[in-house]
Amino acid sequence: MMSKLLLLCFMFFLSFSQLLLSSCFSFSNSTKICPQGQALALLQFKQSFSIDNSSSSYCDEYGGTTSYPKTEYWKEGSDCCSWDGVSCDLVTGHVIELDLSCSWLSGTIHSNSTLFRFPHLQRLNLAFNNFSGSSVSAGFGRFSSLTHLNLSYSLFSGLISPEISHLSNLVSLDLSWNLYVVDIALHGFDSLVQNLTKLQNLHLSRISISSVFPNSLLNRSSLISLDLSWCGLHGRFPDYDDIHLPKLQLLYLDGNSNLNGNFPRFSENNSLIDLDLSSTNFSGELPTSIGNLKSLQTLHLFYCEFSGPIPASIGNLKSLQALHLNNFKFSGSIPASLENLTQITLLSLRGNHFSGKIPNVFDNLRNLISLDLSGNNFSGQIPPSIGNLTNLHVLDFSDNQLEGAIPSSIYGFSSLSSVRLRYNLFNGTIPSWLYTLPSLVELDLSHNKFTGPIGEFQFDSLENIDLSLNELQGSIPTSIFELVNLTYLDLFSNNLSGVLETSKFEKLINLIDLDLSNNMLSLTMSVHSNSMLPNIEFVDLSHNNISGMFSWNVGKDTLFYMNLSYNSISRFEMLPWSSMNTLDLRSNLLKGPLPIPPNSTLFFSVSHNKLSGKISPLICKASSMGILDLSHNNVGGILPHCLGNFSKYLSVLNLRRNKFHGIIPQTFLKGNSFRTLDFNGNQLEDIVPRSLIICRELEVLDLGHNKINDTFPHWLGALPKLQVLVLRSNHFHGHIGFSKIKSPFMSLRIIDLAHNDFEGDLPEMYLRSLKATMNIDEGNMTRKYMGDDNYQDSMMVTIKGSEIEFVKILNTFTTIDFSSNKFQGVIPECIGNLNSLRGLNLSHNYLIGYIPLSFKNLKILESLDLSSNKLSGRIPQELTSLTFLEVLNLSENHLIGFIPQGNQFQTFGNDSYYGNPGLCGFPLSKRCTTDEVLEPSQVEFESGFDWKITLIGYGCGLVSGFSLGCLIFLSGKPEWLVWIIDKNIHKMIVRNKMSTHR
Repeated sequence: MMSKLLLLCFMFFLSFSQLLLSSCFSFSNSTKICPQGQALALLQFKQSFSIDNSSSSYCDEYGGTTSYPKTEYWKEGSDCCSWDGVSCDLVTGHVIELDLSCSWLSGTIHSNSTLFRFPHLQRLNLAFNNFSGSSVSAGFGRFSSLTHLNLSYSLFSGLISPEISHLSNLVSLDLSWNLYVVDIALHGFDSLVQNLTKLQNLHLSRISISSVFPNSLLNRSSLISLDLSWCGLHGRFPDYDDIHLPKLQLLYLDGNSNLNGNFPRFSENNSLIDLDLSSTNFSGELPTSIGNLKSLQTLHLFYCEFSGPIPASIGNLKSLQALHLNNFKFSGSIPASLENLTQITLLSLRGNHFSGKIPNVFDNLRNLISLDLSGNNFSGQIPPSIGNLTNLHVLDFSDNQLEGAIPSSIYGFSSLSSVRLRYNLFNGTIPSWLYTLPSLVELDLSHNKFTGPIGEFQFDSLENIDLSLNELQGSIPTSIFELVNLTYLDLFSNNLSGVLETSKFEKLINLIDLDLSNNMLSLTMSVHSNSMLPNIEFVDLSHNNISGMFSWNVGKDTLFYMNLSYNSISRFEMLPWSSMNTLDLRSNLLKGPLPIPPNSTLFFSVSHNKLSGKISPLICKASSMGILDLSHNNVGGILPHCLGNFSKYLSVLNLRRNKFHGIIPQTFLKGNSFRTLDFNGNQLEDIVPRSLIICRELEVLDLGHNKINDTFPHWLGALPKLQVLVLRSNHFHGHIGFSKIKSPFMSLRIIDLAHNDFEGDLPEMYLRSLKATMNIDEGNMTRKYMGDDNYQDSMMVTIKGSEIEFVKILNTFTTIDFSSNKFQGVIPECIGNLNSLRGLNLSHNYLIGYIPLSFKNLKILESLDLSSNKLSGRIPQELTSLTFLEVLNLSENHLIGFIPQGNQFQTFGNDSYYGNPGLCGFPLSKRCTTDEVLEPSQVEFESGFDWKITLIGYGCGLVSGFSLGCLIFLSGKPEWLVWIIDKNIHKMIVRNKMSTHR
């Protein structure tokens, strides 16, 4: 029985096989091959392009596939339906699908291209090629049967033809990421949305739409993915209470900075997986309905205007894998419901206003790979549940207010590659587990309060180490010099000490950045060629204990920044660096001739050394030099003529306090960049070069302490940016006179003409023009120092006869020093208009007259020196209103009367007034008599009364005196006079009676 059954089965199988073979043979014979005309059209299309693998360079990264030249295998005489990228209808043989994505094609698709000869085409994919110069022309609108069109990442440009909106069968349209400008014509986007009713996937990223968001898109229940990122959308996103797009899985609106609205409210029946609203103007708080997005896997909301707390309902998003809430205005604390996001791999809340402690919510987030809470206001300590994140790669808690010690009992971070805890308040020692991470690439603990020694690293995976601005002690561990992959080593501003041998660096061949500045390190040089750091670009060893000859010639071909300032280096073997940009050698003990910087140098400073000799003209070969500072040395000789014109980029030339003689260079380049010219403290002669008039960017000109013999350089008043002019201690002479310039020295706020031979009246015209010393609104000004990050100006200011160096000059500092000249006449009242003046020195001249009452307007004046003149009259009582006044010198004049009392005047000593025998009252030992108190003043009071009236009262007897007294008491002005008269009224009456009887 069993054998019969088997036989029947075998016969059935044999019969079925014959039938199947017969059917297949019949079907094969009926299959159509590609029509000859279409094969020819494809070959012609192929020949219109060249093959270039760079045309599809983005394919591997963004296309998710490997690119190759598909058309290379198209051969004439073969069935085109078998060609790579070509699919045909099995019945008719017509080409219905063409997939040439990632095919290395380079060329232009013209409007008459044979591509448009395929009327039966249903799918066309030309993504990831180079069709530069091509437009999305009307030809693409001829494919009436087309359901899928993908022209992304292919460098199309120009206007998109409106015929695209005729492709009514389109299910998927992708024109995104054509990096040249691609625009949809006016109203073209509306037509496209209205006509393409079957669309499921619409991707137009980086297409210039410049339209409001079409509300009709939110009624397309068929939509699966919508990408309108970086399209120039504007206006308001529809405020629907319940967006019903049940099939929508992807919504990208990011990059539309003028698109505003609230967070979209989706119904519970949604399929959304990916939502990106980044870099838009969406605002408001996140609604509780965000918890409806239960299928959501990625949520990107960085660089928006959202604010307020994160709703607890976010814990409902249990499928969430990536949460980006960066650079918002979110505040409050992190909700505890975050612990429900067990699938999350990336959590970034960077750059918000979150505060309080970081909650202990990480026990269940074991899939987390990247955790970034940087740039907030978190306080307290690191929660212990962090230790459960064993899959973590990136940990960033930087820029917060976290404190205490880093937990020491953390293990199992085998994948951790980046730890960033900078800008916090962590203290204690660095825990040992941070030295044993096998995958660690970046360690940044800078700007904290860590103490103790740096431990020994156990693995050589590290590339970046930044432990700067802590309180670490001891020597640099030897294991650091075994980190063969190290590129950045920043240990500056600690208390590290010990002697470093340059030979230790021989294994650090990948090192690019080395910053050990502001420590107590010494250095011993090695001539070992392997310690030359062949890839080094940046070295900062400033503020250490390096002494002797420096011969560590690191990075001869790569080094562009070297800072050895504030050490005790005495000489260099050579300056071998061919790519040097910045070479800072200031404040050392360098001796001998001035070294010549490499021709590539942009910044060169050897100030505050003991260099001698002359400036070699070879220095002028550094034609890109921007800052040249040779100040405070013993360099002498005549200045090379080329110094004024060897570099059009030179902004600072500082030769202060050397021994140069001869003349200042007479030639300056037209269109030069000079901002600071400082020749102070040399022996330069002759006149001020008239060619300085072309230095239109000049802000600081310091010619002080030289032997220049010239009249006042009034023509400098035409320089629009000149803020500081120092001509101090030269042989300038003559009257300053008037200027033909309408408003000279408009930007000048520091002027020092002291110790010259100027004569005549004080230059009232120039004083009236000093607009930069008037009405400075410091409250609305950004206080900064003159100069930039590379160089800041300094100057000497004389206060009470002593020169004080300002190593930095605030942009709000203003001062005038005309002392030690031969000025005469009265002090102009207009000085009172310079109400932002900080210092005024007119001492040691021949000025006469009274102290102007207008000085009461100098409300922020800090120093006033009018000593050694011939001023007379009283000290105005109104000067007591100058509450910022710290230094006052009125000595050696002819002032009389009582010294005003109150405010700052209570702090001045005898030396402020000596040499004025007519003064009395505190702080002088001489007491004031009644006559001295009542002695007439030069000032006419606001009430209209004059001391002459009081004299008439004395002469006219009781009737006139009594009448005057009544008038004074009835008017109540001036108040202090009322008080004095009230105090002495009886004596006055008696005297008047006696006078009458006589």
